[in-house]
Amino acid sequence: MHVSDATGRGVVTVSDGARIAVRGYGGQGPTILLLHGLMGRASTWWRTARWLADHGRVIAPDARGHGDSVASGGWRTERFVADVVELIEALGLAPAVVIGHSMGGLHGWELAAARPDLVRALVVEDMAADHRGRTAAPWVSWFEAMPEVFESIAAVRDAFGWPRPSVGDYVAECVREGPDGYRLLTGHALAARIAGEWGERDFWDGVRGVRCPALLLEAEESPIASEQMAAMARAMPRARHVRVPGTGHLLHDDAPGRYRELVTGFLAEVLTAAG
Repeated sequence: MHVSDATGRGVVTVSDGARIAVRGYGGQGPTILLLHGLMGRASTWWRTARWLADHGRVIAPDARGHGDSVASGGWRTERFVADVVELIEALGLAPAVVIGHSMGGLHGWELAAARPDLVRALVVEDMAADHRGRTAAPWVSWFEAMPEVFESIAAVRDAFGWPRPSVGDYVAECVREGPDGYRLLTGHALAARIAGEWGERDFWDGVRGVRCPALLLEAEESPIASEQMAAMARAMPRARHVRVPGTGHLLHDDAPGRYRELVTGFLAEVLTAAG
């Protein structure tokens, strides 16, 4: 099991038989592992991965049920985290700097809490620990109003890119062309099933279990973080919280310069300290 140097791609088959697709973005040195958000895929990190490759070896998986990763079940957070554990161990990536957006941030802090030996440092972008009482119903209704098939990539961007074009660009990366047009790689029913768990439980125990250095980045206009990230940072003994003005949920695309400044500064600290 390895990521091909020629193609930058590979597949890791995990213990329940799911096939987890992995993309390498180049670079040398310590591993920087990128975990995407709900309905995303590894390629949504492309712009960020290009400059991260100056700081280490950049690897990004497609989470199960996303992108090119094939799975028939296992949609709870613990299973997603187990996939990352098995991937890190199979590819010899530990200890990794783990950078996660939204759902990937949740998986990142749960991984750091459960397996501190695998995580050197952690960046969490725009995710809350407690969504109890909230449901995915409004979000599902919005998706159900969308066509199942889009005529073009431009049509995908137009459908999802209001009020923030960054969302349209993100979703346009997460479709596949077929004979009748473009379809989402992760359907709204599966996405709602995954996100539905978040409304039933909280993840504060995982937050409190993080002991590695951590950077928590919150979007000023976040529909997700619910202003919890400052409290999450206080619960982690080595964490820093930054709220970035003028950004929505896709903070790394809405303010790429500021995101790069914050993350590269953090990497300089944690990688220098690691020797």
